[in-house]
Amino acid sequence: QVHLVESGGGLVQAGGSLRLSCAASGRTPSIYAVGWFRQASGKEREFVASIRWNGIDAFYADSVKGRFTVSRDKAKNTVYVQMNSLKPDDTAVYYCAAKLIIDRDYSYWGQGTQVTVSS
Repeated sequence: QVHLVESGGGLVQAGGSLRLSCAASGRTPSIYAVGWFRQASGKEREFVASIRWNGIDAFYADSVKGRFTVSRDKAKNTVYVQMNSLKPDDTAVYYCAAKLIIDRDYSYWGQGTQVTVSS
């Protein structure tokens, strides 16, 4: 089992920044990658970014490239997403999820954190 807890959401004005955290516990050596997803009201959940658990490879959705940066603190078993130049369209509940080495998809999900960007 892997347990994920997100934090760092809030209300920010357009153009501002936020940093979300995803703290992992449990069978963390089994993690292959951690992803960030978001779901806006009335819309489907979408991929935002991901990082391999080794911290080397990161991937981004086109909509956030150049504005968001994902990173990992190995000592804290925590993955961050630094979100800059935020836009109202970034408003959503943000979730982190873990994909294990043996899994094809993300198996473990956090509870989500709300990000609201005002215009």
